[in-house]
Amino acid sequence: MQIDVSIVLVNYCARGLVRECIKGLKRLTTNLRLEIIVVDNSNDKQLADLLAERFGDVKYIPMQTNVGFARANNMGISHSGGKYILILNYDITPLPDSLDTLVSYMDVHPQTGIVGPQLLNPDGTTQNSCYRFHSLVTPFLRRTWFGKIWKGKRHIDRFLMRDTLIGQPTDVDWLLGACLLVRASCIADVGLMDERFFLYFEDTDWCRRFWDAGYKVKYVPDAKMIHLHRRDSAQGGALAVIFHSSTRIHIASWIKYILKWRNNGKHIA
Repeated sequence: MQIDVSIVLVNYCARGLVRECIKGLKRLTTNLRLEIIVVDNSNDKQLADLLAERFGDVKYIPMQTNVGFARANNMGISHSGGKYILILNYDITPLPDSLDTLVSYMDVHPQTGIVGPQLLNPDGTTQNSCYRFHSLVTPFLRRTWFGKIWKGKRHIDRFLMRDTLIGQPTDVDWLLGACLLVRASCIADVGLMDERFFLYFEDTDWCRRFWDAGYKVKYVPDAKMIHLHRRDSAQGGALAVIFHSSTRIHIASWIKYILKWRNNGKHIA
């Protein structure tokens, strides 16, 4: 049987959220043929038992150690059989018809390689999930108070596309990797996520490679999903931000991204 969408969930110490995410996916009313693949960066025996007992049709792939977001997703993709791959964070709840809307858009637009939905906070407000490419100072401005003052704020607003009213499918430079619907045939052409990125910038890099290969990256706001995301490293004072472990990982990934694309002025200015 042909699978329409292979849904890849990467777990890291979030057994309860993974369970709730799968329950939400199972409740979707859709004619799409779905498969769910859980790649477990925690190698959680209790999660394995839970899936076997309650969700026997879910593919479970345990990793011996935390191999990072890109490599774990690549592992899930390599075990998938769908026409489309949905990279999905476990803290996202698709709203009714959201997945169908994304698939329908892809079916009608064969030159589109990646689409992403509008992500909402639990209170219904819109999260930032579509972006322009970074400049050299973007990560610094986003993680410090300099992004809240005049020129810094203007820079961040442009990066987050706050200067663009988006009410219909729109070309964007890149989409947040928390939820990406990707055409499997394009992955065969473009390649998998770059595993040099342990966490952060793998989504930016992947979208950039799709654009370079001639495939469009689209934000589709008619598809809506709820995301419980918190930028923990951005909480607290300046020292807390600087010394937070995710900040160090972010900086390391940013350096790798700069080194990879430093000769392409379109993507790093």
